[in-house]
Amino acid sequence: MRRALRLSTVLPFLAIASSALPISAHAQILPQTAPQLPQQRAFGSATVDAPSAPAILVADKLFITPERTLVAEGNVEAFQGTTRLTAQKITFDQTEGALKIEGPIRIDEGETITILASAAELDRDMRNGLLVGARMVFQQQLQLASLQMTRVGGRYTQLYKTAVTSCHVCNDGRPPLWQIRAERITHDQQEKQLYLESAQLRVMDVPVFYFPAIRLPDPTLERASGFLIPSLRTTSNLGTGIKVPYFFALGPHRDLTISPYLSSRTRTLDLRYRQAFRRGDVEINGAYTRDDLYPGEGRGYVFAKGAFGLPNDFNLRFDFKSVSDDAYLVDYGLEDLDRLRSEVVVSRVKRDSLFRASAISYKTLRDSENQDLIPSSIGNVYYERRFFPDGVGGELRLSLETHGHNRTSDISGTLTDPGGRDVGRTTLDLDWQRNWQFTNGLVTELALGAAADAFRVYDDSAFDGNSTRFSPRSAITFRLPMARSEQNGARQFIEPILQIGWTDIGNTAVPNDESNFVEFDRGNLLELSRFPATDAREDGVTVVYGLNWARYAPSGWQATATIGQVFREDSDSRFTKSSGLGGTSSDLLMAAQLRLNNDLAISTRGLLNGSLNFSKAEVRGDWMTKRSTLTGTYLWLGTDPAEGRSEETSELWFDGSYEVTPGWTASANLRYDISDARATRAGLGLVYSNECVTVDLSVNRRYTSTTSVEPTTDFGFTIALNGFSVDSGSKSYRRSCKNI
Repeated sequence: MRRALRLSTVLPFLAIASSALPISAHAQILPQTAPQLPQQRAFGSATVDAPSAPAILVADKLFITPERTLVAEGNVEAFQGTTRLTAQKITFDQTEGALKIEGPIRIDEGETITILASAAELDRDMRNGLLVGARMVFQQQLQLASLQMTRVGGRYTQLYKTAVTSCHVCNDGRPPLWQIRAERITHDQQEKQLYLESAQLRVMDVPVFYFPAIRLPDPTLERASGFLIPSLRTTSNLGTGIKVPYFFALGPHRDLTISPYLSSRTRTLDLRYRQAFRRGDVEINGAYTRDDLYPGEGRGYVFAKGAFGLPNDFNLRFDFKSVSDDAYLVDYGLEDLDRLRSEVVVSRVKRDSLFRASAISYKTLRDSENQDLIPSSIGNVYYERRFFPDGVGGELRLSLETHGHNRTSDISGTLTDPGGRDVGRTTLDLDWQRNWQFTNGLVTELALGAAADAFRVYDDSAFDGNSTRFSPRSAITFRLPMARSEQNGARQFIEPILQIGWTDIGNTAVPNDESNFVEFDRGNLLELSRFPATDAREDGVTVVYGLNWARYAPSGWQATATIGQVFREDSDSRFTKSSGLGGTSSDLLMAAQLRLNNDLAISTRGLLNGSLNFSKAEVRGDWMTKRSTLTGTYLWLGTDPAEGRSEETSELWFDGSYEVTPGWTASANLRYDISDARATRAGLGLVYSNECVTVDLSVNRRYTSTTSVEPTTDFGFTIALNGFSVDSGSKSYRRSCKNI
């Protein structure tokens, strides 16, 4: 029969023990004068605040000898808080204050630290003592095996003749894939640091590096200053270089990472600063470079972003981007951007209101664009409020928008060339919508609205400096949603749609700077104006028909499809050739999606013209299994000088990975220009990862070139010894001793 002893602390009750008789399982020795241990006690290297509840000692046999020695034998277990100790025998000598434990011994502190030993001698507080044949395991991953372990002051644990590894260790004597051998290791449980003396890094038991002294964080420490994983990078423009990042923990809410990048052709210092506030956070990334590509010139970039919660439910978000030259991001493998967009946004979203104010700045990196001739400074303020009037029912929306954009050039614009034209616009819009559902299932929607626009134009001789426009509109839409069930349990839905709309924009001529590129898709099929901004609106009577269809099978696959077309009274020359909306009848909009049990998804969309040719078409596929992922896209765009395409564009992208064997993953990506029969980008990668090491090899090639960007080939190599990080963030595989 198991016996249990309930104590106010672990063992010091013996100070008042006077009986030499065995203690029964129901006996309690809990006098009020029993001495107390310090408020913190340590098992191994974990500090535990002494709980208010007493500790519990459980054993098969529990007695006190005439020499006032407590003996617990057979399946001994001690519990206190999150700490659990198991052993075969515990002997406590009250006179000497010595605690002897016979193993095998196991001490668990929560789920973070485990200590294994064959025997131990500790003081009554378990703060000082010696453990023989000890192993310390952090988070069931990193293990430290030593001949003996010494506890000092309840804070420090010293291990002698120690091997450190996170690799699976076989019992046949074969060495792990990597290990660190050290004469002595000191673990500071308060600072959560490991100090190694006379350390060797060994790969398959072959010494590779020697460190007289080195400090490493233990895996339970989430933030610690020190070196991060270095990486090697070889490019055709910069040669072979190494990047060695160093992380500074500036406090619980701030950190700084400095990453020197050195090669034969560049000297670069990368910086990253992060800070978390009570109601927001900031991250700043940047670099300063001196290289052979721009001799004698300093290069670099700064990207900063942040988000904050403001009083009264307002939110602030900013994103700032700046770069020294057009080629820097490509040369150093950063974000692949052809324009830099910097933005500051203040917004508030409530159930019946929306407010958004933004200031935007653009910097072009395209050789084909002149920075002085693009709208580089843009300001927007938008407010919308909705009401639910009882008298007429439905929903009423009132919105107010102000917009302005500025070009740095003062060249006067024309009808065909905006030059340095600057525009300011204010729009007041009122919209009322209501729907009715009839007994036969027909749903009728009625929409009435009007918009008033005021324009102010600068640096342009083709338009009046001040102009106004009033645009009433109305639309009635009929839907007939229908559903049926098949004998096999599948469900089908079909919904024919018909809309008749009208808009009158008058004869006021205003510049069209915001709505040059129009996308016709099912998201705006039933809009009275399909221009992306309100500076341009469709005019006249339109008739739209469409059909939605969907089928959901009980086996898990599903399919959806949409077709639609727009007819108008008069053609609109503002629509570009490939927009699909030119002429009195639009191209036929077609879109569909097929999903198979969440493993395969195929989406298609296209615009089919009257000659049964596609002006635009796109097919995207996503395939995912336990061992592989594949994403591919095919895009075809017809010629359109207004959108900068004098030739047809046909491109293919794909990105995929495949788990060749457990631990080995290969990846590839390709962007191929079918029209020119050449690749624009390509890359290959190979990653090996198990419980103790991650090796990442990659090669990427950029084939395109401009006056500021040269074709480049980029080789990357990183190796990480797993076990010292809090979470690797990806699955790993434990090697089998049979296959090593």
